[in-house]
Amino acid sequence: MSPITSLLPLVLLSLPAVNALATNISGTYHEFAAASYGLKATYNSGNFFSQFNFFTGSDPTHGYVSYQSQSSAQSKGLINTNNGQIYMGVDSTTVNPSAGRASVRVASNAGYTHGLFIADIAHMPGSICGVWPAWWLVGPNWPGAGEIDVVEGVNLAGTDTITLHTAAGCTINTAGSQGGTVLGNSNCNAGNANDGCGVTTTTSNAYGDAFNNNGGGVFAMQWESSGIYVWFFPRNSIPSDIKNGAPVTGNWGAPVVAFNGGSGCNIDSYFSNENIVFDTTFCGDWAGSVWGGTCASKASSCTAYVGANPGAFAPAYWLINSVKVYQQ
Repeated sequence: MSPITSLLPLVLLSLPAVNALATNISGTYHEFAAASYGLKATYNSGNFFSQFNFFTGSDPTHGYVSYQSQSSAQSKGLINTNNGQIYMGVDSTTVNPSAGRASVRVASNAGYTHGLFIADIAHMPGSICGVWPAWWLVGPNWPGAGEIDVVEGVNLAGTDTITLHTAAGCTINTAGSQGGTVLGNSNCNAGNANDGCGVTTTTSNAYGDAFNNNGGGVFAMQWESSGIYVWFFPRNSIPSDIKNGAPVTGNWGAPVVAFNGGSGCNIDSYFSNENIVFDTTFCGDWAGSVWGGTCASKASSCTAYVGANPGAFAPAYWLINSVKVYQQ
């Protein structure tokens, strides 16, 4: 995604320090940051919309979307906190909206440097032609303070794409990642940071329709000076330490991806003061540019399809149980 610019009580949990070691497919070891964390913030149905701001500007990724204010989103039925969950959807009734399909993009009021970010998500926008959802973090003066895309995909994608975006000078490696994770580009400033350094994954049930059909799950992103690491746990395999509010990354095995710092990238020089973002856009620089294959048979262009088929986007919603931030 592209950037936007932008305290909660501190509650400490006592956790043992752990030297977290994971084995990669070659049998070598990679040492992750010590996992001793205290709870910094909890975002849930009781406080989410008071602790996140609504972006209403033009989409920096040039999507066919009209981002709504909180009051407008509320009046249109695009947001609610029913049943103790955070709902963020899109307009699924208007045909050919002139300004783009109504949606929401929210960012946390608080910015973070380092931490363990755990999102318990029950539903994300499905694998639908034209849709481009993401859960990510981004700092000010993009790409100067970096961007971390934890959940992202477009159109009929069935697996998650995880990407970093930075200023020039950060080259990453992914030693210690799970098998099936493939690094597409090691230069996190590729394409003047628009492309970044991303990985494709083969993790089952971690994106789109497959994720939703399995009842969702938990994403955990650990960001420390040593690197940035992402895990995913399906609904029926969430570690007990996460459920108990005492996460220990050393218990979880190899991450889906390990973006390792070190000589190629001083993490602390490229990532800082980042806000947590959720959004759903349509078409634009990615979903629109790869309109083809099965989607191409639906309409001559991405925007033509998104405009003419509002009902297709009824499943393009986020349903979030909580987002928790832990820090050392």
